[in-house]
Amino acid sequence: MKPTAEQLLAAKDTTIPDVTGPGLRVLFCGINPGLWSGATGHHFARPGNRFWPALHRSGFTARQLRPDEQGELPALGLGITNVAARATAKADELTGEELREGGAALTDRVLRLRPRVLAVLGIGAYRTAFGQRRAAIGRQPEGIGETEVWVLPNPSGLNAHYTLDALAAEFRRLRDALDG
Repeated sequence: MKPTAEQLLAAKDTTIPDVTGPGLRVLFCGINPGLWSGATGHHFARPGNRFWPALHRSGFTARQLRPDEQGELPALGLGITNVAARATAKADELTGEELREGGAALTDRVLRLRPRVLAVLGIGAYRTAFGQRRAAIGRQPEGIGETEVWVLPNPSGLNAHYTLDALAAEFRRLRDALDG
């Protein structure tokens, strides 16, 4: 479903439910929902977002899922959440305070859900939310409880620093570490 302009405007500041379940191998964590996600109720819903292609190309899924098939993820041991809950047109509309509060709430969520890995999709948001100014892409030295923390590139089409192939390669590094 392609949202109308009115639906996109109405989606500003809305929230969408997390996709979780018991025994998650990886809880993928976006920065916050975009307006397409807010309007559709599906994570990474905007055309041009490379999350779903990267997830498939890296071997996490047997085929490329559509955003409206996100409910299939928990059966694969995968979930989706966000650092900040409210939908915005761009992640830079979030304040540092919102990201830090989101990081604290995310920590509580991870301690409750206990996924094997938390994969935060966006280095800048991770650095702000967790006060880790020098964090780099990849596995982080400190986890949350027993959960490993990884930072992966933001799959937004606005992140021109990473091609889809490079993005999928970073996702694959995580998958290989899980399988190895």
